[in-house]
Amino acid sequence: MDADTVVGTELRGLRQRRPDIAGTVLAGTDGLLISSDLPSTEATHLAALAAASFGLGHRVADTVRQGEFRESVVCTTAGCVVTYPAGRSALLTLVTVSAAGDLEALHEEARVVARRAGSFLDVRGGGIGATSVPDAHAPLATRTPMATLPAQVRRAARPTWRRPPI
Repeated sequence: MDADTVVGTELRGLRQRRPDIAGTVLAGTDGLLISSDLPSTEATHLAALAAASFGLGHRVADTVRQGEFRESVVCTTAGCVVTYPAGRSALLTLVTVSAAGDLEALHEEARVVARRAGSFLDVRGGGIGATSVPDAHAPLATRTPMATLPAQVRRAARPTWRRPPI
């Protein structure tokens, strides 16, 4: 059985057991959509937002030193959006329709599904197009316009200006 079938079966099973789940999105930690049962435009945006939420939550958890990041929860008046890490390079995001539901029971069940789906995606390897979760203790990258250019281009990019002849 391939990873896509197993992951699809896991997500369908979770939706059947939890009728309060309105939709699921499986995305890479880089924000690229892997699988979803939401409308495509909404799923693409949610995948990117889930990756941003995950990155921020991961950083906050590291900063406060209160243990490992487990999930990101956004509650609204109509429901919740919960994002769980799924293996080394994927995220499982659930959209629920009731904010007052049993969130702890959802967490327990969803973590198990995210763990199983993530292990299948990890076995599949680089095929999902996602990057692995960065080390939480690694320093933040410093980005400057010149730092992203290869060294040969940086050297050649220096203009040599000469005064035009009069």
